[in-house]
Amino acid sequence: MHHVLVLLNARAGTLLDHNAEEVRRLVEKGLGSDGRKVEVRLLGGKELLRAIRSSGQGQHDTVIVGGGDGTVSLAARSLQQSGKVLGILPLGTLNLLARDIGMPTGDLSAAIAALDEAEAAEVDLGTLNGRTFHTISGMGFFSQMARARETVRRRKLWRFLAVALAAAYALRRTGRFDLDVTVDGISHSYRAFAALISVNRFTGPGWRREHLDEGLLELHVAEDRGGLALLKAGADMVTDNWRGNPGIVTLTGHRITLDRPNRDRSWVSTDGELGRERMPLDYRILPRGLKLLVPRGRKAPAASDAAGWRRPLSAARSHR
Repeated sequence: MHHVLVLLNARAGTLLDHNAEEVRRLVEKGLGSDGRKVEVRLLGGKELLRAIRSSGQGQHDTVIVGGGDGTVSLAARSLQQSGKVLGILPLGTLNLLARDIGMPTGDLSAAIAALDEAEAAEVDLGTLNGRTFHTISGMGFFSQMARARETVRRRKLWRFLAVALAAAYALRRTGRFDLDVTVDGISHSYRAFAALISVNRFTGPGWRREHLDEGLLELHVAEDRGGLALLKAGADMVTDNWRGNPGIVTLTGHRITLDRPNRDRSWVSTDGELGRERMPLDYRILPRGLKLLVPRGRKAPAASDAAGWRRPLSAARSHR
């Protein structure tokens, strides 16, 4: 019998709108088909963190976490090399990985239904100084702009005003810095406003990744070409025209190091979690490092019958 462990953040806004027992019944009913055993835990704070960290052990074969990108990162680290499959109930603000794989957001019932029919696939992860992350890591204006973009998009604003607001938010938190970059052994130097690294390339609309198994890191550097150029770069990020902007340098590789001369540490935002990281920043790709439940029909890596999760007929086809 399949054994599914569901760990939900009891303090997430989506769950606060529901009765706890109602949520439990909804999950158990939605995921309990085909004779699956479903164990649902609604936890908060340190209890939730402890449960996620220990989820790589136990009789369950699948772990579904309900939370934001930071929660998903912790779960990915905890399940590495465990043989267990990770599922995501997107209850956070940005839900980067969940959106990339096509998970419904803002609708708990729809997300549960998508997980019920999901395919188990192997997707890439990245590491920063040995610590796993699933989508993006960066510093400076570029990462701030990407986050500000998501903030203003949720407001029903005229597009030009949205661009201006996003740029203003990002500029308040940004300064210029010298950046030494090494990509697969080749060195580069920049005077930059920001650097952002993604696990695989942003090839879909709205800063989305169409493929999660390319086995690549992609680096984006916003060079210091003056205030107007910076604003133009910010506007192009919001309007998805950034690849044609000469002030944005893009490189791909398997190992990328970023260093700021005379700096021992730097503030870095990784999957939405901000922290001070020791320099240089050492990024590496971890090909197919995570077994992940992907909604049926999503163009994902070749799906497998990992952990005994139901394998729809479509999973037998190549998704490459």
